[in-house]
Amino acid sequence: MTSRVLWIAPLAACILAATAMISSAAFAHEGAGMAGGFVSGLTHPLFGLDHVVAMVAVGLWGAFLGRPALYLLPIIFPVVMAFGGALGVLGFPLPGVEIGIAGSAIVLGLLVALAARPPIWIASCLVGAFAIFHGYAHGAELPHAANAITYSIGFVLSTGMLHLVGIAFGMLVKMPSGRIAVRGLGVAISLVGVAFMTGIA
Repeated sequence: MTSRVLWIAPLAACILAATAMISSAAFAHEGAGMAGGFVSGLTHPLFGLDHVVAMVAVGLWGAFLGRPALYLLPIIFPVVMAFGGALGVLGFPLPGVEIGIAGSAIVLGLLVALAARPPIWIASCLVGAFAIFHGYAHGAELPHAANAITYSIGFVLSTGMLHLVGIAFGMLVKMPSGRIAVRGLGVAISLVGVAFMTGIA
């Protein structure tokens, strides 16, 4: 089990890095025609630290909680996020989006840091509620030239990969020192959320 944990984390990080590089290369090669479609959706979550840390936190918390949260939370977030994205595309009013995004990093980071283990339905509701804000932000920022379907597929896939990175590093909880590292990362994620909430970042 320990050997499996040791190779999962670097593998997930490499996949995410490779995806970002491939996406950038595709963007440069295809030019403006792809700017508002799949590639734009795929790269969009990667350029917002507030989005990145919250999505990684979902994976971390899922790994910390174990089954079934390990599978459910990374599924619930993208599904509900797609719904939030549709609200953003349609221009449905949703107040406090930036606060909700920053708050998601603060709360999810703290839950990881505190090793919180609420009932699965509470964890699912929390993750789903935060996903609406993240999805709405992606949808509202949809470029005018974008194909909404391919753009949405891109940002949902990118979100899923960020969850996988969080899960991979979250697997370190199976080792004594790894548990401390994961909880420390939760603190860092929460602090990033505070920075965005207060306008420092």
